[in-house]
Amino acid sequence: MTAFAVLLAVTKVGIIGCDTSHTIAFTKTLNVDRPDYAEGFRVMAAHKWGSKDIVSSTNRYAKYIAQLKDMGVEMCETVDDLLAKVDVVCLETNDGREHLWQAEKCFKAKKRVFIDKPIAEDYPHAKAIYDLGRKYGAEYFSTSTLRYASANAAARTCGTNFVSCVFYAPCPLETQGTHSRYVWYGIHAFETAMTVMGCGAVSVRAYSAGPCDFVTIMWSDGRVANLKLDRTPWGYGGWAFPGDAPPVQLSGPEGYGPMLKGAILPFFRTGAVPVSHEETLEIFAIMDAAAKSHAENGREVALAEITGAK
Repeated sequence: MTAFAVLLAVTKVGIIGCDTSHTIAFTKTLNVDRPDYAEGFRVMAAHKWGSKDIVSSTNRYAKYIAQLKDMGVEMCETVDDLLAKVDVVCLETNDGREHLWQAEKCFKAKKRVFIDKPIAEDYPHAKAIYDLGRKYGAEYFSTSTLRYASANAAARTCGTNFVSCVFYAPCPLETQGTHSRYVWYGIHAFETAMTVMGCGAVSVRAYSAGPCDFVTIMWSDGRVANLKLDRTPWGYGGWAFPGDAPPVQLSGPEGYGPMLKGAILPFFRTGAVPVSHEETLEIFAIMDAAAKSHAENGREVALAEITGAK
């Protein structure tokens, strides 16, 4: 194959949002490390914004943009400019509040989009993205990296119907005032629970004790997930229980390679969505129900209170 043909074969990846370490990790994998599974993909362009008012995000721009330029990425002034230059999009903006309008631009442009966690700041806006996706026939998905940790992915695909699971994960109290702490970082634990247990949750309880939040998620068939969200140590782990068989161990993140290899790049190649939109939406209903329960002293909150389902 000639060099010109190779150039034509490259899928041009665009990145929206330079306020997260995911932007650098993805670009380094595709443009520098270039493992076999990433063959045919290259990050060609990026758009800066991103959060405009969350300090833990805005203090990253100068460093990350310099790193992107060093890896051969062109910076674009607007999302529209970026969309004209790329084939597919990683919407990496750390701030879920920005995703609705950014996703709509990508949907209108008929670009396949990976929307990094959190897909939105709350259930109503996640539902708005879901509705826009249906309107435009969009090809997109969202997930946490923990879904593709080897133990968690294996539990999802092993064919076992788990009756319960427990999982612990960090959930720092960052007072950025824009997302609940469950959406902002606790989402990793909620995503792991749904990876193992699947859809069908009906209610949630959440409360604090010492440095931890404890969340119990209940399913319509009696299954249950218990999450320990810790504000001090930075650790992950847990178990899924099949009932009459030994528990299956769950794990924390294993970098971004498994998610790129197992989900994002195959999706960009084929358009086959690896995580259903309905499951992502249910995760957000669960997190909003947990926030409501926590605010109301641990009252059991039905997901229907969040979704409006009859």
